[in-house]
Amino acid sequence: MSSDTAKSGMTISIWFFIGISLLVNGVIIFGAGVYELFQPPPADARVVLFQYHAGLWWGAVLAVLGAFYCWHFAPPRTKH
Repeated sequence: MSSDTAKSGMTISIWFFIGISLLVNGVIIFGAGVYELFQPPPADARVVLFQYHAGLWWGAVLAVLGAFYCWHFAPPRTKH
């Protein structure tokens, strides 16, 4: 944090960093789900509800939620 930021009392919400974490994890999980869609595991190694592709859905939900948190709780931009 710069000295100007500290003097102005500007703080960054913890929800912004949680949004970054959700976004990154969502993208990773979604990517793994896409990979699993094109390269499925052998039939005997699949989970019970494999046909629903939970990795795709869960990764997309996390990424959208994370993007919303990053946008909504982003630190204000100030012009000097």
